[in-house]
Amino acid sequence: MNFEDVAEAISPDVYEQFKQAIELGKWPDGRALSAAQKEICLQAIMLYEAKHNIDLSERIGYVDSKKKTEPCGTDKDKTDDVSTVRILH
Repeated sequence: MNFEDVAEAISPDVYEQFKQAIELGKWPDGRALSAAQKEICLQAIMLYEAKHNIDLSERIGYVDSKKKTEPCGTDKDKTDDVSTVRILH
């Protein structure tokens, strides 16, 4: 059995647990995900979503390109926003 077969065979409950673990950066029992675990979970989630025809807007990492917003930190009322940045060592 290869990785794709395993990812396709995971239950909807495990899929949701993987998504939550990625979102929070930890397993339900509180243990942190390692970089390798994050990578494996993401791959499994993406394969599961593709194999189960999850709507594109519901897939992990979806960004609505039709939603137009201002870049972070812009304020149309301010013309010159200058502030001091203090670096602590």
